[in-house]
Amino acid sequence: MLFVLTGEVQTGKTRWLETLVHELEGAGVTPYGVIAPGVWADHRNDPEPSEHVDANGFEKLGIDNALLPSHERIAFARRADLAESANEFDPQSQSARADLHWHISDDAIARVNAHFKKVAPSLSAKGSKGLLIVDELGQLELKRNGGLTEAVALLEAGPFPAAGHALIVVRETLLPLIEGHFGGWGEHVRIAPTGESRALILESLS
Repeated sequence: MLFVLTGEVQTGKTRWLETLVHELEGAGVTPYGVIAPGVWADHRNDPEPSEHVDANGFEKLGIDNALLPSHERIAFARRADLAESANEFDPQSQSARADLHWHISDDAIARVNAHFKKVAPSLSAKGSKGLLIVDELGQLELKRNGGLTEAVALLEAGPFPAAGHALIVVRETLLPLIEGHFGGWGEHVRIAPTGESRALILESLS
């Protein structure tokens, strides 16, 4: 089964995934893949917060990637305006050429792709139980055949002996682009970051 986690921006999808990963590990299920926690700055005490500060007083500066199952955390993306001001913006990068709001270095993309390639043999190991997680498939993967290509290759090849189910994060506007893909996983089940969805996944893996 392929679980498709979707929803609007900043609806708690990654925080929900972090809780899910913790519960999976507690149940003896190994999470493979990547989740993408945000990097935030606290501006709740600022008298005049900038336009980038949300209603709760926090500013999203970037996105990290937590590589599973090791939980190694690496810097992945930075808000494009911040990358420009720090002279870290590469106009030839995949994200720049796609005119994304986030600047993702091609080196970071390569590192995450190398991680997916590294965990691939573990997915084929018999006698273990896991869940393949990809947070997230975006414009680079679904519109430009770039980005996390090794993750897409695993999703196209699965399911696997050690991961009979997978979970991907896709924004609502991009959902039509996954139709007709990843058919090997069987039914595509659209889920939201709720307790009911978490219980469904845990039950499917029990």
